[in-house]
Amino acid sequence: MNVPLPSPADLGLAVVDADGQQGPTVPLGDLVRLALRRNPKRAHLLVSTVLAKHVPTVPAVALLAGEALGTLVADLLDAPARPRFDDAVVARLDAVLRDQRAITERTDADVDVDADLDVDVDRSSGLHRAATTLRTDLAAHRTDHPDVLVLGFAETATALGALVAETLGSAYLHSTRHDPPGSVPAAGFSEEHSHATAHRLLPADADWLPRDGTVVLVDDELSTGRTARETIRALHAVAPQRHWVIASLVDLRSAADTAATAALADELGARVDVVALGRGRVDLPADVLDTAAALVASGASRPTDGARTGSAPGLPEPSPVRVAAPATTVDRHGTPAARVRQPRTDVEGIAADVLARLDPTARRVLVLGTEEHMHTPLTVADALRRQSGRDVRSSTTTRSPVAILDDPSWPIRSGVRHRSHDRTVDGPGERYAYNVRGFDAIVVLPEPGTDTAALEGDDGLLAALGAVAPQVVVVDSPLAGTTAHTPPRPLTGPSFGSYEPDDVTWLLQDLADAELEADTASRERAIQLEGANYAESLPVEYVPSDAYEELYRDALDRSAERIAEAVGVVTELVLRDRPRAVLVSLARAGTPVGVLMRRWALEHHDVLLPHYTASIVRGVGIDETALRWLAAHHDPEQVVFVDGWTGKGAITRELTDALDRFAATDGVRFRSDLAVLADPAGCTPLHGTREDYLVPSACLNSTVSGLVSRTVFNRRWTPEGTLHGAKQYRDLADRDRSRSYIATIAERFPDVTARVQETIDREPPTGTAPERAVDWRGMRTVEAVGAEFGIEDLHLVKPGVGETTRVLLRRVPWQVLVRDPDDPDVAHVVALSRERGVPVVARPDLAYSCVGLIHPLGSRVAETGHTATADSTAAARA
Repeated sequence: MNVPLPSPADLGLAVVDADGQQGPTVPLGDLVRLALRRNPKRAHLLVSTVLAKHVPTVPAVALLAGEALGTLVADLLDAPARPRFDDAVVARLDAVLRDQRAITERTDADVDVDADLDVDVDRSSGLHRAATTLRTDLAAHRTDHPDVLVLGFAETATALGALVAETLGSAYLHSTRHDPPGSVPAAGFSEEHSHATAHRLLPADADWLPRDGTVVLVDDELSTGRTARETIRALHAVAPQRHWVIASLVDLRSAADTAATAALADELGARVDVVALGRGRVDLPADVLDTAAALVASGASRPTDGARTGSAPGLPEPSPVRVAAPATTVDRHGTPAARVRQPRTDVEGIAADVLARLDPTARRVLVLGTEEHMHTPLTVADALRRQSGRDVRSSTTTRSPVAILDDPSWPIRSGVRHRSHDRTVDGPGERYAYNVRGFDAIVVLPEPGTDTAALEGDDGLLAALGAVAPQVVVVDSPLAGTTAHTPPRPLTGPSFGSYEPDDVTWLLQDLADAELEADTASRERAIQLEGANYAESLPVEYVPSDAYEELYRDALDRSAERIAEAVGVVTELVLRDRPRAVLVSLARAGTPVGVLMRRWALEHHDVLLPHYTASIVRGVGIDETALRWLAAHHDPEQVVFVDGWTGKGAITRELTDALDRFAATDGVRFRSDLAVLADPAGCTPLHGTREDYLVPSACLNSTVSGLVSRTVFNRRWTPEGTLHGAKQYRDLADRDRSRSYIATIAERFPDVTARVQETIDREPPTGTAPERAVDWRGMRTVEAVGAEFGIEDLHLVKPGVGETTRVLLRRVPWQVLVRDPDDPDVAHVVALSRERGVPVVARPDLAYSCVGLIHPLGSRVAETGHTATADSTAAARA
């Protein structure tokens, strides 16, 4: 048994929280641990437990830390009456960070990893969920600061800076030590305590630095603040600013250093602020250099190289698995505010492709970035964790020669070394990766554009990793130019939509800057009289009144169990045929249904079903770019399309026709099965019920669909080869019911499980039960109503509760037919009709609960056709 090494406390080293802290902060011990350097300039090193740099970290935790720091900066800039980073958030953040430290120490400790693997996976899964939920909550009230520049420091704070910029919606640039051919730095500075001191700025945009504005400097640690102060002086001389902000995970400045920062503000005549998640100091004894050097000399081990221990002589080394990835942009050349919240590459596709190549037995996986390349590997690691449910961690290689002390009291327990493979200002040298032992697979994401041959050889990175992991996967990605065409980059929360990123991936592009909204009357004229497609513009988003919200809540309380049962039935029908189904919901009415189906499959079968949401447009079809993305990353045979309900079956036919066209043009066949909760139209066997009842999500628009608009197909904004688009409405965050709707339905799953199973047990082992046969009953009803009212364009007849609701929220309604005005399922329809002054006609003979008729502009029936009588309208509203 190894003799324990002296701990930091034995050497007199300690991190101490500040007294009289200003504002809510996190204890330093939950953010950093003390290590020793192999650096003559400084004995100690603070190793962050949340940065995903030196220590493998649950990726959602690192993402949360950066976004929490960004929230602190946003509070400073916005000065809201109620700060977002309040005591409640700090308490939740601290709980996450404590758990992160605990599982890190457990992984590092001398335990039987194989025996305790399930425990570790469960703990990391719980940590991922807690961090992801807090991330989503923090993002709900993000504000935009497009005129602010965020500047991150290499190499440790490149991802941290990107996350702060994303939170702020600001332009981003990080310093670099890269030296690409022909590069001319716009500015440079040095970092006194760093192992490699030289920093350069290589922005692609000549106007990268604002004038008389706000610049935010981001670093992981503020020891003295000297580097930040000198950077501010140098940049202020180039372009004076009104406001400088220094943001750091930890602020360890002495009173003298704090005074020096205040003096800098006076010197420049500018405001200089400092924000940090944790504040305090590091206590160092006077003889720390000597005692640290002695411990390193006697107790530290050296990082290993590429020699595989224990392998038989003459056996070939296992070759790494290679995954080709699309071009990736990097932040060292600058990312404008308009693109900062978008992925730098196809993160979801890379994760799916890596997962397909990973050994199925690999439960513990490390995603390893290289030096400055931290942000994209971190997001890929999080996507891989979401898609696989495995215990995925993230870290990067580094220049820092940290002392390896294999003892639980120290954070760096093992390490490998390899030669550098990038062209940098300080030339070649040794690089390191720490705590990489014990993983079943390591996925390497080198800097985009890296010559993979530079990773090979006995002293290369791949050999070093191959000596400690059974499988190594290399993701090869070219470097994207600033104006080159980029492949689709699917979106996830919290940057897009208000769902948690685990719930759904949006096969859409964010059209935040597009001016698409038009008033309802103008849109109706364009659609009916000018030949425009309804998806070329957006209606002004309906903001429900308090009274209408109350109707929604009543409807949800009344029907939650009925919806839960329908979710269970349709999910079980899908899984019976495709146990590893890929859910593709039709945005946006299908999106919450897909979220619920995914959750049912996870809770009842412990199966993680991929869930994407894509656009389908009547007259255009389903987004073919989305189909190509799906075909590239999944088996088309496993894809099942999901919607909320059917009206007359038009979208069902649209889907079938579109998939036939795609099979003819692309040679890829998707099955046209459509799974829905309610199928009153009788057009799909994959349904939860054939009743025409209220699916409560139909009552609201974006506020129950992830705060996302209906989808847009407009060649000005969605050129050929790009995904259809949508906008998100963060200004409606206070009214958002998207996640609470999911939670309310999911809470009823245990209550309906037995009934769902009884329904499934009645199904024949093969084929379709007679009562599930397709009969297109809805279209027959629509044709009859159209004939009665003289409406030739049957697209203007919208049967069913869901479709009638849409008519009232988005179109110019003519009149509404209801079977029973007193039916609680149509209470919101009657209320909306009253708000809009639309006649409501009682029709007891209707096959549907209600039918909405759109005003047929420019036709004879619009002038002389049927209209409700005063008596029928009054009776319906009574």
